[in-house]
Amino acid sequence: MFIQTESTPNPATLKFLPGREVMGEGAVADFPDSEAAARSPLAAALFEIDDVSRVFFGSDFISVTKSDGDWRHLKPPILGAIMEHFTRGIPLIERPAEETPEEQESFSEEDTEVVEQIKELLDTRVRPAVAGDGGDIIFRGFDGKTGIVSLYLRGSCAGCPSSVITLKNGIENMLRHYIPEVSAVEAV
Repeated sequence: MFIQTESTPNPATLKFLPGREVMGEGAVADFPDSEAAARSPLAAALFEIDDVSRVFFGSDFISVTKSDGDWRHLKPPILGAIMEHFTRGIPLIERPAEETPEEQESFSEEDTEVVEQIKELLDTRVRPAVAGDGGDIIFRGFDGKTGIVSLYLRGSCAGCPSSVITLKNGIENMLRHYIPEVSAVEAV
């Protein structure tokens, strides 16, 4: 098994490509801490490595975020954990994540049409681009009175120094261009 690595815009995150499907098309799993990783044998194994602070599974990649340390010292045990997991054929996820109240979407029924347009743009234009950088962006809400769209950042996007620029200069400008009801974008 050959695992490639790619850098991401977030210097604390590295993207690992095992050359096979990880979560499958359109599916992702985010593990912001070791407690959340308990449902995945691979995520739990990665959190056992010193300085691993976040793990994210995309369709065909794994993003690992470090809290400290040098990638030269962290890459070998991470590569070893990923290789061992896939060669042993262990399930990636043992139990589904429980949805928490802050993960539920928030918007008024009268804004349903606008929300559908926002989600369509996010799914077709934004999510594929940020997946290429090892992350994901999820719609969380829209306030029709203020025009503010709330988004949740996952994977390498969470904590990335350039995520604010991406949100404001990229996503916000695009949404405002196509959907006049949108006035701003914020991360939650």
